[in-house]
Amino acid sequence: MSHHSSPRPLRSRAGSALRGRIRVPGDKSVSHRSLMFGALALGRTTVTGLLEGEDVLNTAGAMRAAGARIEKTTDGIWLIDGVGLGNLMEPDHVIDFGNAGTGVRLTMGIFGTHPIAATFVGDASLSRRPMGRVLDPLRLMGTQVVARVGDRLPLSIRGAEVPVPITYRVPMPSAQVKSAVLLAGLNAPGETTVIEPIATRDHTEKMMAGFGADISVTIDDAGARIIRLKGQPDLKAQAIDVPGDPSSAAFPIVAALITPGSDITVENVLLNEHRTGLITTLIEMGGDITIENERMAGGERVGDIRVIYSKLKGVAVPASRAPSMIDEYPVLAIAAAFAEGDTYMPGLDELRVKESDRLAAVARGLEANGIPCREGETELTVTGGANRKGGGTVATHLDHRIAMSFLVLGMASDTAVTVDDGAVIATSFPTFTSLFTGLGADITELEDVSA
Repeated sequence: MSHHSSPRPLRSRAGSALRGRIRVPGDKSVSHRSLMFGALALGRTTVTGLLEGEDVLNTAGAMRAAGARIEKTTDGIWLIDGVGLGNLMEPDHVIDFGNAGTGVRLTMGIFGTHPIAATFVGDASLSRRPMGRVLDPLRLMGTQVVARVGDRLPLSIRGAEVPVPITYRVPMPSAQVKSAVLLAGLNAPGETTVIEPIATRDHTEKMMAGFGADISVTIDDAGARIIRLKGQPDLKAQAIDVPGDPSSAAFPIVAALITPGSDITVENVLLNEHRTGLITTLIEMGGDITIENERMAGGERVGDIRVIYSKLKGVAVPASRAPSMIDEYPVLAIAAAFAEGDTYMPGLDELRVKESDRLAAVARGLEANGIPCREGETELTVTGGANRKGGGTVATHLDHRIAMSFLVLGMASDTAVTVDDGAVIATSFPTFTSLFTGLGADITELEDVSA
């Protein structure tokens, strides 16, 4: 949601069983990177299945501001005429990223080693989120930064005239930090190395290789990933078919598991091994989930996910799984509310710095709907069982995943659940309401939250 939109309360209540075959929007991570690499490559990149949510469209705007020509054809294919690595133009206006944390952090990496200046702004939520974790390594590479206290938006950068390649050990599991350093390293002479003690999603590395970069990944004796990139390659335009976003697929998957009688198939979903932690966890909880039509597409594993209503049981989720499902914990907490016993989720410190303090937002939302939970500094325990009250109004804090998760809760709870703002859902899943109502869900828009 852009920071100019007005709130749009939504209410969901238990309806019929969910049935049908659906496709969720294209993967957000792959969509962002398709636009970025297309802009940095020479020639015309074509993208089908691009997620047309506000976050990704803001990234498209940033790449246009740097000189790339980006347009959508009448049959839905996106065409990107890139400027070539090292040839970015200086934007002539402030770049507004709205709510797009991935977009702004990765763009800082790209711009940080081009000799141009740019100013980034965002909505109220993005302006509270920390940028220092990305700016610190960029400063080492020669990027100049003028920012508010705490390295928060709005901020301005001037890219390095002569970038310095670095060896950087990522201090916390973060695909965004890793990706920003690698994207900066593209335009730095020599070799940039990123050491990743805990593996995170690897879309950047895979797409870099696909566009022609000289990048290698090895594992050291301690199990850390060592990523080496030779700078200033010739990136060549590609044809990209974006698979469905597993973070978006999480919502219909959980909804079907907890809504009696449901049987759905989510087609063409990205099954990258660093993105399937939620599926693994839900199967451990007793979820009837099968992968069909598994195949490789564009270097990534994809498949269709069939989900049938299941009686779930609580589990302890290993903290080591958090990087592979960090965005799915809010909706996992909803599944946990319908599972027998306790579901224990440790290692959630990263949730404190998402679009909202996502850990606190989930706990408050559960409490508002009569679901027992215990919130620790970096953990959450949800106690499930037969009594799934619902009936509460949930504060979304401008967070699309909080909004969607609690609408899923309403689909199977005893009483309807209201979220104070459904407009934020357009950030990542603009077809959410129509897709769910097509499966049989009951979601309605309210005049105001007190309705």
